[in-house]
Amino acid sequence: MPARRHLIAPSILSADFARLGEEVRAVVDAGADFVHFDVMDNHYVPNLTVGPLVCEAIRPLTRATIDVHLMVKPVDRIVPDFAKAGANIISFHPEASEHVDRTIALIRDCGCRPGLAFNPATPLDWLDHTLQALDLVLIMSVNPGFGGQKFIPGTLEKIRAARARIDAAGREVLLEVDGGVKVDNIAAIARAGADTFVAGSAIFGTKDYKATIAALRAALATAGP
Repeated sequence: MPARRHLIAPSILSADFARLGEEVRAVVDAGADFVHFDVMDNHYVPNLTVGPLVCEAIRPLTRATIDVHLMVKPVDRIVPDFAKAGANIISFHPEASEHVDRTIALIRDCGCRPGLAFNPATPLDWLDHTLQALDLVLIMSVNPGFGGQKFIPGTLEKIRAARARIDAAGREVLLEVDGGVKVDNIAAIARAGADTFVAGSAIFGTKDYKATIAALRAALATAGP
């Protein structure tokens, strides 16, 4: 089996919003693969962040993949708006949809790659009926709603289980992890099977984004294939 490519996805939730365009350019120039949007609605999760207008404003500034994580309920109403605003990947939580398969189809019909997101206590059973239609599985390694939280160690076993399901399906599906990802734990997360890593404060909380992303990649290089 060929080695998996590791993708770094800085979350703009931790960026300086007074200079958001500059921050996005800087982090992509520093080597980021994705620009990750944590979209919260003060309903499904206890916080309020960004909407499609911010995505639309950022889209002309970068050719990097815009990876939108919708922590909103209901979810279907906002999907077309983010697709029109320039999102490439749109992930949502099964608890936020009345009809999960229909929401996945809506995301793809809007021209985006669909992903399904799992909170720490959400079982992976949802993948039994959806994995064949997904391009990304997102494992939350903190409870959603706020940046800067500590990685929940028990998530590693869930990542391993998700990787086993993806490998058994024989499809190329990204396995993304979001929450508390840092230089000192990213290798363990990769060894558990993740290939895409959301990092907010671990990158935007440092002065040298290029050096930080290089350090993350150096740590990943120790994880093996």
